[in-house]
Amino acid sequence: MDFGIAGVAAITVIAYLIGQGVKASGLANKWIPIICGIAGLVLGIAAMYVMPDFPARDPITAAAVGAVSGFAATGVNQVAKQAKKED
Repeated sequence: MDFGIAGVAAITVIAYLIGQGVKASGLANKWIPIICGIAGLVLGIAAMYVMPDFPARDPITAAAVGAVSGFAATGVNQVAKQAKKED
């Protein structure tokens, strides 16, 4: 299978779902971005070994790509929140 950049989007989606789970658990919201970033970091390293076309070839770059994707999940959440807000 040829995943390529779709693997990065998958990390963002999984990190977003993890963030929603943390939110539902009652843990303080201040921890959600950190947990999403760490989840993305771990998923990025795993993806490097599992996905042949993942855009990173070494663990440091894979960790960075994953962490940024994890942090992007919190940004996606904020965009959705702001879109729902009424001025």
